[in-house]
Amino acid sequence: MKILIAILSVLPTILAGDFNPKTLSPAEQDSILNAGQQVEDENVCTRYRLESENEEQLFRHSKVADWFVLDSMRHTRKALGAGMKLGKVRDAQMSPNGRYVAFAENNNLYIHKLDFGTEVAVTKDENTDIINGIADWLYEEEFGTTALFAWSPDSKQLAFVKLDETAVPSFAWQSFLGSQYPTADTLRYPKAGSENAKASVCVYDISTKTIQTMQVSNNEDVYFPQLKWTNSGALLVLKVNRDQTKMEVLSCNAKSTVAHPLYREESKKQFVDYSLFDEWQWFGDDRFIALSEKDGWRRAYLLSSQGIEQKVLTPEGIDVTALYAIDETTQTLYYQAAPTPATRQVYALDLKKSQLTQLTTGDGWHSARFSKDGKRMIECFHSFDTPNTYTLYNLKGAKRTKVKVLEENKDVREAWAANKLPEPELLKIPNANGQKLEAMLLTPVTGTAPRPLVVMHYSGPQSQRVLNRWRKRFEYALVEEGYAVLIVDPRGSDCRGREWRNETYMNLGVKEAEDLIAAAQWAGQRGDIDAGRMAILGWSYGGYQTLFTMMQKGHPFKAGVSIAPVTDWKLYDTAYTERYMRRPQVNDKGYKNASLLNHAADLTGEVLIIHGTADDNVHVQHTMQLIEALVVADKQFEMQLYPDDNHFLRRGNNASHMHNRILNFLQKNL
Repeated sequence: MKILIAILSVLPTILAGDFNPKTLSPAEQDSILNAGQQVEDENVCTRYRLESENEEQLFRHSKVADWFVLDSMRHTRKALGAGMKLGKVRDAQMSPNGRYVAFAENNNLYIHKLDFGTEVAVTKDENTDIINGIADWLYEEEFGTTALFAWSPDSKQLAFVKLDETAVPSFAWQSFLGSQYPTADTLRYPKAGSENAKASVCVYDISTKTIQTMQVSNNEDVYFPQLKWTNSGALLVLKVNRDQTKMEVLSCNAKSTVAHPLYREESKKQFVDYSLFDEWQWFGDDRFIALSEKDGWRRAYLLSSQGIEQKVLTPEGIDVTALYAIDETTQTLYYQAAPTPATRQVYALDLKKSQLTQLTTGDGWHSARFSKDGKRMIECFHSFDTPNTYTLYNLKGAKRTKVKVLEENKDVREAWAANKLPEPELLKIPNANGQKLEAMLLTPVTGTAPRPLVVMHYSGPQSQRVLNRWRKRFEYALVEEGYAVLIVDPRGSDCRGREWRNETYMNLGVKEAEDLIAAAQWAGQRGDIDAGRMAILGWSYGGYQTLFTMMQKGHPFKAGVSIAPVTDWKLYDTAYTERYMRRPQVNDKGYKNASLLNHAADLTGEVLIIHGTADDNVHVQHTMQLIEALVVADKQFEMQLYPDDNHFLRRGNNASHMHNRILNFLQKNL
C-alpha cells in the first residue's frame, strides 16, 4: 500500500514539475540588461525582430520551425524561406548590423536581406551528405552546438563549417508504432575508431557572392567546433585533433584565406579541454583573456592580440567555471568559479591592481549575466532550500548596487517547505586510497532506521551530481518511499583540478566502480543504513557504471537499475569516447577491460535494464548485445523497453511508467 501512496502523490508533484521554479530566459535577461543601451544603428536593429512557431525537435538541441521576420515600420510578418519556397528552417541568426538573416534548410545556408525582402542561397549542395553551416549529429551531441556559422562584425562576410559525411557509417533503427509494418530510419553515426566527417572552413562574401575555403587544414582528421570573429575582423577557428590532445586557435584573413596560429595547447598524457574556448573574452584592441587548465587548474590568462601570454589572472587551487564579461572602463573581469566542488560564486577582478573581490555571498549556486557594457548584472542564486532567485544590480568595478529582485519564486519555496522533505547532507567519503569523494545523503524524516539505501550517480568524466543547487527529482520520490539516497561523484568528476578529472583517462569504469563501492560500504557502517539492502541506479554513463560496478567482486549492491546504458565503448560515438579513451586502435586493452560484454559472467545481484528503442544517442544495440552476453553467461535479469522513444524517455506516459517500474523493482528486491 505504501508504494501506491508514493505513486499517486509524490510522483505527480515532484516529477511533473510542481516544484520547478520560474526562470528568466536568456532573451528576457538580455532585454532587461541592455534596455536603453546604444547600438551601432539603433533604428535598423530595433525595426526587425525574429520569431518562430511550430517547432519540431530533431535531436538533443536542434529544431526546425516556421521562422518569421517582423517589420515594426511596415507592420509586416514575412516567413523566412518563403521567397525560395523552402520548408521549415533552422538556426536563424540576424547579422550585427541588423540588415541580414542567415538560416539553414536541408543542409544549405541562405541569407534573407531585410531591406529588400529578398533571399539568396549561400550554398547549393544537392548531395545530402554535404552539410553547410549546421552541425551533424556528432557536432550537436558532443560539441553542444547546432549552428556552425558566424557573421563578421561588419556583416559583410559569413563564415561557416562544411562537413562531408560521405565516408561516415550509417546506423539504422526501426520505428514500430503507427503503421502496419515497421519503418526504418538511418543516421550518419561515427562509432569509436570509424570514419568522421571531413571538415573545412569557408567564408561567403556578401558583395561578391563568392565562397573561399580557409587554409586551416591539409586533409587532416580534425574537428572545427567553433568559429569566432575578432573586433578587427579576423576569423578565429578552433581546431582540435582527432584524439583531442591538441587544440589550436587559428587566426584567418578571410580575404587571402591565410591562417596563422594564435594559441596552442597540447598534452601527451591527457585530453585538452578545448571547450574552454567558448569562455574566452576579448578587449576592443583584440587582447583577450583565455581560460585554460594547462597548469593543473582552470585559470584565466591575459594574452596580447598576437597570442603572447602576459599574465595569469586567477589563483591556483580553484577551477574557474565561466568568464562572463570585461568592463574596459574600470578594467574589471567578471567570472564564476568553484570555491568548493559543490558551489559556485561570482567574482570581480581588478585587472590593474590584481585585486579580487567575491561579489556573491551565501552557500549555493551563483551565476550571472551581464550587460554588453559590463555595467549591469542579473544574479541567479539557488541552493538546496532556495529556488531560483533573480536580482538586478548596477555595477562599478567590484562595487554592486541592488536595483530590484526580479523573481524569487516564493510560492515554490513555500510549497516545498510544506512537504517537510529532507535537504541533503554534504559529505566527504574516503575511498580505498584515502581520497575524499564528494557526496550527499538524503535521509527520510519519518520511519525508523536502519533504512535501505539507493546510490544514485552519473560518474562520467568531467561530470558532477553533488551540487548545492535547487534540484527536486526522483531521489525525493525514493526518500518519500523510505529509502535513504546517497549521491556520489567518483574520481574523474569536475571542479577538483585537472589531475582528478583525468584519473579515469584511457581506463573508464574501473576507478569509478571502486569509489562507488567504497562509498556504499562507508554508508553501510553508519548504523542508520541497512548494509544488506542496497541498490545502485544510473542513466546513460550512469547506466553503464551501474552494471560495471555490479560486475566487480565483493560489491555490496543487492539490486541495480541501469537506464540507456553504454555496454561497449566501441559502439559509442567517436568524439566523446575518443576524448577519454582515444581510439580502439591505440587502446585495445582499455576498451576490452571497459566492455560490459566481457564481464557479463561476473554480474551479481538483481538487475533492471531500461532502454528506448529509438535512442539515437546510446543505441538500443548496446542493450541487445548485453542481453546476448548475459544469456550466454546464464544470468537472469529484468528488462523494460519503450518503443520508439529516445534517450530521455519522455514520450507520452513513458517517464511516469518508468519511475513506477523502478519503485516496484526496488520494493521487490530491497
